[in-house]
Amino acid sequence: MPPIRLLSPRLANQIAAGEVVERPASVVKELVENALDAGANRVDVEVEQGGVKLIRVRDDGSGIEEDDLPLALSRHATSKIASLDDLEAVASLGFRGEALASISSVSRLTLTSRTESQEAASRVEVEGREMDARISPAAHPVGTTVEVRDLFFNTPARRKFLRTEKTEFNHVEECVRRQALSRFDAGFTLRHNQRVVQSLRPAESALDRERRIGSLCGQQFIDNAVVIDAEATGLRLWGWVALPTFSRSQADLQYFFVNGRVIRDRLVAHAVRQAYRDVLYNNRHPAFVLYLEVDPATVDVNVHPTKHEVRFRDGRLVHDFIFRTLHKALADVRPDDHFRGAVAQSFGREAVTQGQEAVPATGASAEAGWNGQPSVSNYGYPGGSGAGFGGQSQPQQEWRASDQMAFYQSLNAGGGSDGQQAMPASDRAATPMPTPPADSDQEPPLGYAIAQLHGIYILAQGRAGLIVVDMHAAHERITYERMKRALAEQDLKSQPLLVPLSLAVSQKEAALTESHGEELQKLGLQIERIGPETLAVRQVPALLRGADTEQLVRDVLADLIEHGQSDRVEAVTHELLGTMACHGSVRANRQLTIPEMNSLLRDMEATERSGQCNHGRPTWTLVTMSELDKLFLRGR
Repeated sequence: MPPIRLLSPRLANQIAAGEVVERPASVVKELVENALDAGANRVDVEVEQGGVKLIRVRDDGSGIEEDDLPLALSRHATSKIASLDDLEAVASLGFRGEALASISSVSRLTLTSRTESQEAASRVEVEGREMDARISPAAHPVGTTVEVRDLFFNTPARRKFLRTEKTEFNHVEECVRRQALSRFDAGFTLRHNQRVVQSLRPAESALDRERRIGSLCGQQFIDNAVVIDAEATGLRLWGWVALPTFSRSQADLQYFFVNGRVIRDRLVAHAVRQAYRDVLYNNRHPAFVLYLEVDPATVDVNVHPTKHEVRFRDGRLVHDFIFRTLHKALADVRPDDHFRGAVAQSFGREAVTQGQEAVPATGASAEAGWNGQPSVSNYGYPGGSGAGFGGQSQPQQEWRASDQMAFYQSLNAGGGSDGQQAMPASDRAATPMPTPPADSDQEPPLGYAIAQLHGIYILAQGRAGLIVVDMHAAHERITYERMKRALAEQDLKSQPLLVPLSLAVSQKEAALTESHGEELQKLGLQIERIGPETLAVRQVPALLRGADTEQLVRDVLADLIEHGQSDRVEAVTHELLGTMACHGSVRANRQLTIPEMNSLLRDMEATERSGQCNHGRPTWTLVTMSELDKLFLRGR
C-alpha cells in the first residue's frame, strides 16, 4: 500500500472544486451569495455562452481590502466565522471559505474590489492550477466585481459533462431567481450574451414584493396564492401558498427559505405534503414560496457541500409548525379567495387590489338584450330588478339565511339515478324562489342558483359571471368535513383482535414500540413486544377493523423512524370517511329545488376546503362575463 502523503494545495483545491463547482450555475450561486453577505443593494450578473465563456458578478457591497485580496483566494479563508461558536450559529450564506479558491482552480479568475476607505481599487488575477495571485491597481467603485472566464479550461474531462448552452443558462437563471426571491431588499440584473433577461429593482413594500413574485414565478401564481404569516415558539413562517386548484404536474414551483437560504429538505417536503393531502388531485404538486425564520443556533447549515440541506435541532417542532400553519391557511380558503384569481385574470389586478370586481362596460349586464328587450339578468332570476320572463312581474321575497333548507339527511331519499324529484312537481312549481337582495355588496360569493343542468351541475349567477357547481363533488366535501369534525369530537375507539397479530420486525422497530407506547395507544393501536424482533398487535382502531393491519402497523413504524411521529392512522381513517362521504352524497340526476341548490351553495361557502372534493377534483368553476362576451363577440 502506498505511503500516506499530505495533498498539495493545488490538488486539494481541485477536490474541493468537485464539490463546490458543478456547473456555471454553481459559480453564480457562490458569487451572488458572497455579494449579498457583503451587504450589496445591487447585484449584476452577466454570462456568455451559458456561463462557460464568461461569468461576471458585480455588486455595490462593502468590498475587500487590498491586503486581503490574495488571502481571499486561499482555501478556508473567510471573514464570516472565527470560532466554533460562530459556526454553530451561522447567519451568513457563505462561511466555509472554499468557493473562490475552488472556482479559481478551474478557471481564469479576476477579482476587482474597493472599500469605502480606499482611494483606489485593486485587482487580483489567478489562472488555473498554479494559483499564483497577481495584484495590480484598477479603477472600480466601492464594491466588488468577479470575472470567471473559460470555466473548466484546465479540466477538459469535466467540461464534457456540461450540457447545451441553453440548458446551462436555464440553471443560471434559476439560481438568480432563487436569490432574488430570498432577498427582496436587493436589486438584481441578469444578462446573457449582451441581452437583459431580468431586471429587478429592490422590493420594499408589500405590493413591490408581489410584483417581484409575479415577475419570477408568473402572475397566475400570485393571483391564485394565499398570503400567510404566522409566529409561534420562536418560529415565523410567511410567504405565499397557491390554492389547490393551481397545482402543478411537477414540483417546479416550490421555493422554501430558512433564514434567507434556499433549501430542499425532506422534513419540510413531508409537512407540506401533509397539509395538501386531501385537496390535491392525483400526482399533482403544490406551488409555494415560503420563508421560515428561526434562531440560527437551532439550525445546522453545515451538513451538505452545496448547503441545500439543513438539520433542525427540534425537527418535530418545525414540522408541526409548518404543517399546522399551512393546514389552517388552506382550511380557511373560501370561494372569495378563488374569485380573486379568476377576476384578476379577467378584469386586471388593479380592480381586485382596490376591491372592485367591475364588469366591463361592454358586458351583457351593461346592455339591453337583443332587439331592445330587457337584459338577460332581468328575467334570468325571478324577482330581479325588471319584469320576469313573459312580462309578468314577480313578487319580491327577502333572502334570509333562515330560509335555508336542512335537507342533507334525506337528500337521496327518493332520488338517485332514476331522476326522481325531491317533491311532487306541483309543489315544486308552487315553491317561490328567493330573491337576491338589491344591494350587490350583500351577494354571497357563489351567488344564487338559477338552474340545474342534466341533474349534475348547478348553475348560479354571481356579479362576476356564471358559476358552475358539481353538486356531487361539493356535497361530498361538505359531508366529509362534517364527518371529520364529528370524529374529532370523540376519542378514537379501539377494538381488540380476537387473535392477536404477530409481526416480525427489526430490533429498532421493536424498541420503537416500547418508547412510543402512549403515542401508539392514542392512535388506537395496542402493540406489545413479545420478543427481540417480534411484536403482537392486540387492538386496532374500530373504524379500521377491515383494513390491512400489518401494512398499517409497518407504515406507522416507518413514519416514527423517519419523522418521529405518524399520521398514518389519521390518513387511513380520513380515507375511509372520504369513501363513506362519497357514497352518502347526492347522486347524479338528483333533481333539486332552487332553495335546495342555494342551501348547498351557502354550505359550500361555510365549509373548509370546499373548492375541492375528497379526491382533489374542483367542485366549482367561474365563467366570467368577459369570457362569455368573447364567445359571442360582444363589444367588438
